[in-house]
Amino acid sequence: MYRTHTLDQLGPDHDDQTVTLSGWVHQRRDHGGLIFVVLRDRYGLTQIVSDPQNNAEIHEKMDKLRSEYVIQVTGTVRKRPEGMTNENMETGGIEVLVNEIEILNESLTPPFEIDQDKTVGEELRLKYRYLDLRRSRMKNNLVMRHKFTKMTRDLFDERGFIEVETPILIKGTPEGSREYIVPSRLYPGKCFVLPQSPQQLKQLLMVSGMDKYFQIARCFRDEDQRGDRQPEFTQLDMEMSFVEPEDVMTTNEEILTTIFEKLAPQKEFMAKPFPRMTWEEAMNKYGSDKPDIRFEMEIQDVSELCKGCGFQVFEKAVENKGVVKALRVPGGAKFSRKDIDDLTDLAKVYGAKGLAYIIVEEGGLKSPITKFFEDEGQAFVDAVSAEAGDIVFFTADSFEIACTSMGNIRLACADRFELRNPEKLAFCWVTDFPLFEFNEEEGRYTAAHHPFTCPKAEDVELLESAPEKVKALAYDLSLNGSEIAGGSIRIHDSELQTKVFKALGISREDAEKRFGHLLGAFKYGAPPHGGIAWGLDRIIMLIQNEPNIREVIAFPKDQKAKDLMVGAPSELPEDQIAEMNVKFIEN
Repeated sequence: MYRTHTLDQLGPDHDDQTVTLSGWVHQRRDHGGLIFVVLRDRYGLTQIVSDPQNNAEIHEKMDKLRSEYVIQVTGTVRKRPEGMTNENMETGGIEVLVNEIEILNESLTPPFEIDQDKTVGEELRLKYRYLDLRRSRMKNNLVMRHKFTKMTRDLFDERGFIEVETPILIKGTPEGSREYIVPSRLYPGKCFVLPQSPQQLKQLLMVSGMDKYFQIARCFRDEDQRGDRQPEFTQLDMEMSFVEPEDVMTTNEEILTTIFEKLAPQKEFMAKPFPRMTWEEAMNKYGSDKPDIRFEMEIQDVSELCKGCGFQVFEKAVENKGVVKALRVPGGAKFSRKDIDDLTDLAKVYGAKGLAYIIVEEGGLKSPITKFFEDEGQAFVDAVSAEAGDIVFFTADSFEIACTSMGNIRLACADRFELRNPEKLAFCWVTDFPLFEFNEEEGRYTAAHHPFTCPKAEDVELLESAPEKVKALAYDLSLNGSEIAGGSIRIHDSELQTKVFKALGISREDAEKRFGHLLGAFKYGAPPHGGIAWGLDRIIMLIQNEPNIREVIAFPKDQKAKDLMVGAPSELPEDQIAEMNVKFIEN
């Protein structure tokens, strides 16, 4: 038997008991002849001690211990003397006097310190991920992830949902993100793909009469990486039959509220039930379809004031059916010229041509643009209720560019004034998204969510005449400025699905080839249905106040979609490549 207790279990009640413990050497200290070692396992820490006067042979072995050695000890529990307890350890009231010791495995010197939460380069951490996961921060993230998924399963089960696993090897139906391709050995020239999501399969489960489905699903997307994206990720996937948007949103809101109340009781809900707003309102006020509403600082539309204002940049934007957006930043008058230049560069990243500003001072207005409209300048300031000490920023462009660029300026200013408290929970539902987006490069409409999203009933007649005006029966849930869930009511009628495909430029023949399985199923009595998917990695990231999702995934890829620990992707033997009937072309 390697242990009688884990390293979180011992306390003063175990005084004078003989115990056997196993774990890693976390810390080692030599104090005046006594050797103290803090032993670590997944559960906690326990201090062990050797005294040369008690056992010289044991003391000699303890002297050889180094960081991360794996050891087994047997010894006697004893209370620590008064004033010598460690309040930072669960077992800080005791220590174990070692009577027997065995070194189970030695360790090389780790490439970084494991007993301290010091900053370590990400490349080094990912290469030695198995060591990184020994650190308490990473362990706590994985423990939280386990608790979250277990509670999620229990709460969906209580509401009558059943968990169904869907296939990982499926048919390629390119629409949206790039797919990972898996060549078939048995069928030369044909391929499987890894699923971007179980979307079509869960709809088929509704056609099958499963009524309420959920799954902790692995998903794959071959796309460029960001801090909150990974090539493979996990989502909570669910679908319900005979529902409208309210049914799906209410169910998910109840479950998420319960989870956060139990797993993150230290965090404060800013509003319950969760606020709701349309996509257009979110873009207008916050410059984002995933608004961070922990702080006010709303964006204002000042387009009407720009007609004939004398400043050509503003006037032309409005003439070209664009908009002019303004953002008042309280206290922003103290921004330096460099601060403003940095914000201007940020606006340009999101497509804006520049960033205008007016500084409000006690004696008047200060700005490079006020010379173009001497009298109107105060009107712009009044429109956003700016006061002395504030700065007002302006963007003039198409609706989405003006809103999105200003939305990111808003977030940058909030960070400057530390307005985004991670201990606040600002959930927000966003509804009435456009069903389509126009792809300038391809010269056609693409699905804003996916091609199975149902249009609002009153907009169906616009599918052929004005697809850009069609709104979707879609709903996304944001938390503190991150999208954590997205869903919709699905199309369950093959005729309506065909109309949507037509608006997307997908012919009947192509639709039958790519989605014939789904269209065929709809002809056998498909119920009205809808669902949602949570970005599980992203939610855990927010619960744990982590900067990116790599911190809550056991073995993530780096920013170039590579696994530095195992060295993937890697080359394959030539005979294996030949067996798969594929050829690699040198680029």
